[in-house]
Amino acid sequence: MNPKRKQRLMLVLLGTCGVAVTVLLVLFALGQNMNFFYSPSDIARGEAPFDRQIRAGGMVREGSVLRDPTSLRVSFVVTDFVEDVTVEYEGILPDLFREGDGVVAIGRLNGDGIVRASEVLARHDETYMPVEIADALERAGYDSSKYDY
Repeated sequence: MNPKRKQRLMLVLLGTCGVAVTVLLVLFALGQNMNFFYSPSDIARGEAPFDRQIRAGGMVREGSVLRDPTSLRVSFVVTDFVEDVTVEYEGILPDLFREGDGVVAIGRLNGDGIVRASEVLARHDETYMPVEIADALERAGYDSSKYDY
């Protein structure tokens, strides 16, 4: 093999390895930043991880909202009508946050089964429900056909 061919082959191999390493690093970074959706039943079955950010959603159980009168701390129960999960949040809740309505809490699940939310999302009108929540409620046997997806 002449030296020019050998040099060209080495450059092609180095370029291929560089692209492969770059793709692997991008995939790793994307995998670390994904927020997977878990229903209260999924969390109760132990399917939700403790060490990463998740999205937990369902309906806010009637009578479950507890507000701290001295701070912006609030806790509430999210249900899929089979299982419940407690969510704790400190901040201003969205205007459309209501008991009995759908909600998605973004945060981390602690060892006690409580979601410490960094963000709470409420649906934007009376008939909209995120697809993830509707699917979780349908798996639990709840009729969510009155909502838009």
